[in-house]
Amino acid sequence: MARYTDPNCRLCRRERQKLFLKGTKCFTEKCPVERRGVPPGQHGQTNRRPKVSEYGVQLREKQKIRRQYGILERQFRNYFEKAARKTGRTGETLVQILECRFDNVVYRMGFAPSRKSARQLIVHGHILLNDKPADIPSIMVRPGDIIKVCEKSKKLEFIHESMKRMKDSLILPWLELDKGAMKGTFLNIPQRADVPLNANEQLVVELYSK
Repeated sequence: MARYTDPNCRLCRRERQKLFLKGTKCFTEKCPVERRGVPPGQHGQTNRRPKVSEYGVQLREKQKIRRQYGILERQFRNYFEKAARKTGRTGETLVQILECRFDNVVYRMGFAPSRKSARQLIVHGHILLNDKPADIPSIMVRPGDIIKVCEKSKKLEFIHESMKRMKDSLILPWLELDKGAMKGTFLNIPQRADVPLNANEQLVVELYSK
């Protein structure tokens, strides 16, 4: 399975904003975006921003979304093509598809501090989908599906620490969470206005439509 193995913080610095790829580190003074707010590499060691073309703006927005969800280019393009075949606004549909990924739902429920950590929990068999083992992070979760931590993994300090940071006010409207039982329900497909994603998906549509 292809995956990104270089330092995640370089991606945040490249986009000049926090993508929250390192979980708790993103909220501390150790965050490289706070300490070194310039892009990585020898050409990024200045705060001077070069003029960016229309294509460059669209590309950066696509990379920002793709990196936040931890998806490589080919799979992201496949999701876009799937969204384009559906009725409605392609950009909004793309975000909805990404939000339905199993690893994203596990992250949104607070079982893991980042999507990368959520993928690790899933691959290692710590999370159940509808009371059945599911070790594929890209599975599409459907309304009514129940996600929970398997019994043998409920003592993991890693999960407990993550859930402590999940306040009730942070639970998204399309999710239902039972912290005591360490399980949640995917209620419905989210509306774009409810998704906490600081990006303009319409620029991705314009980029791929060229």
